[in-house]
Amino acid sequence: MSIEDQDDALFKALGHRARRQLLDLLKAGPKTTGALCEALPQLDRCTVMQHLRVLEAAGLVVVERRGRERWNHLDALPIHALHERWIGPYAAYAVNMLGALKQAAEKTQPDRTKDHST
Repeated sequence: MSIEDQDDALFKALGHRARRQLLDLLKAGPKTTGALCEALPQLDRCTVMQHLRVLEAAGLVVVERRGRERWNHLDALPIHALHERWIGPYAAYAVNMLGALKQAAEKTQPDRTKDHST
């Protein structure tokens, strides 16, 4: 799978509210599919399983089977890679632009520390 395909899968996985809720639940630690279903009562088990498959395909969830239980583990490395490629550089760019804007605004404002009464 190419980097572009991986990014597409990751953005698709993060693009749905229920999948983000599942990831939030997994931040605290691995959970069984049953525990995830109980935590999201507005979704039926089949829907939770579909969302978990999307997260697994994106590399965000690693599944471990223990007997009849399916344990879901968060793998945050794809999110870190996304941050390194997209968020970090754009955030740095935005900070630099805001710094330049602040400097330009400060240069154009009159010096208010001078005494104008003389």
